[in-house]
Amino acid sequence: MNENTPFTLAELMIVAASEAWRDNGEVLASGLGIIPRLGAGLAKLTHSPELLMTDSEAFLVEDPIPVGPRGDYVPKYSGYMSFERVFECVWGGRRHAMVGPTQIDRWAQTNLSCVGDYRQPKAAMLGVRGLPGNSINHINSFFVPNHSPRVFVAGEVDMVSGVGFKPERWDDGVRRDLMDIRVAVTDLCVMDWQGPGNSARVRSLHPGVSFEEVQEKTGFPLLKAEGLGETPHPGAAQLEIIRRLDPHDLRAAQLKGNPPGIRPAA
Repeated sequence: MNENTPFTLAELMIVAASEAWRDNGEVLASGLGIIPRLGAGLAKLTHSPELLMTDSEAFLVEDPIPVGPRGDYVPKYSGYMSFERVFECVWGGRRHAMVGPTQIDRWAQTNLSCVGDYRQPKAAMLGVRGLPGNSINHINSFFVPNHSPRVFVAGEVDMVSGVGFKPERWDDGVRRDLMDIRVAVTDLCVMDWQGPGNSARVRSLHPGVSFEEVQEKTGFPLLKAEGLGETPHPGAAQLEIIRRLDPHDLRAAQLKGNPPGIRPAA
């Protein structure tokens, strides 16, 4: 890898997101949003070719579909993937999705429905959508473009749209073995909930970010994962794949100001 290859924060996050699907086996990889989708595509084209991907319509594809207008691009189809078959993957735990919740709490519960009291919210989004069924049936990871206490809230999320590790939210006898939460990729770090009692940990810090800054912008206590270090930088080969999957540079608009991957010195 050429350590001098320039990269943006969005490209750093795409590479970090791709690692969420490493060693998943043959599961349906779903990245919701530009950066998660590019992360899933990068994973399939590098370390995890066994991943299943769709064209976001009705077919499985051998190569991830580039984002944005396709022009004369011709997908390489490998099979039919109807809505019914997608649900078979969901219900059987054969999917790993990276989603972008509005709120996340210390138990990794997620909210994408409303902010404030459910009966009279300050802001209402599009409801829980498919998150209740998805979160209880298969692996999920999170993408957070603006790490702040408004996202990583101090108490419980305002509305539990997606299940987490809070025992009181689980009724007796409910099957838990398919539910799993892997990582949260944010604009500051990579986190997980693999600490004691599923407590939240910081796994890596993006260049120029301190643990203290991450903690200050998180509403609940964080642990340092063993071996905490810097998030790996994209290599030239990874950047070439990202640019091929995003020929219109849509990734540049995903983070305000399209900041560089390495923070300039203050």
